[in-house]
Amino acid sequence: MNVAIKLAFLFLTVTSTVTATPAKRPDYLSTQHAKTIAGICTVIQSDTSLCTKTLKEVSSDDPITLIRALPTAAESSVKKSVTFLIGIKPKHTSNAVATAAINSCEKNLNNALEDFAEFWKATGKDVTTLAHNYFTCKKTLTSIMGYHSTCLDDIKDKNLLKEVESGIGVGKNLSSNSFDVFNGLHTIFNTFAINVKLNEEDTSPRPPPLSDYYY
Repeated sequence: MNVAIKLAFLFLTVTSTVTATPAKRPDYLSTQHAKTIAGICTVIQSDTSLCTKTLKEVSSDDPITLIRALPTAAESSVKKSVTFLIGIKPKHTSNAVATAAINSCEKNLNNALEDFAEFWKATGKDVTTLAHNYFTCKKTLTSIMGYHSTCLDDIKDKNLLKEVESGIGVGKNLSSNSFDVFNGLHTIFNTFAINVKLNEEDTSPRPPPLSDYYY
């Protein structure tokens, strides 16, 4: 009798172990975080993978926080691009043309970093300031993209161009993604029901009139 009971218990134990349904992991794509990122990165004009990958590292579901995170990552990457250019200079010292091209590229990217400083002044600390300076933010991001393009356009040697592109590509692409996101803020704000009017007039500081230079 004891043997029969033991066998029955063993059978039930094995059966329950085999038929037990493993706990399912939450599907990330169904989370609010993933949905918010998708709602932002959808306005990217090219491949959205870099935008998605970058914002996935930001632990916030807030659209404004995630929108700001993209140019933050772009600025950080451009700083790394400058460091990269400084690092490759020594091996090109014997080539005056290559050295001049690298120096020119470094100068352009430093100008881009100065523009980032102006960009952050325009975006301010709140969505109201960002909306008021919306056109200025877009204009500044356009300038940042322009500096990247000028940097690469000045390099005529194909091997050097490939080398430089490999080192500054992430910063260039993140800057482009940042522009696409700001350019598509109307769509993004509608998606998340952010009821703030985006100002399409230039609010950047203007130089004083020429009359101020004469006395």
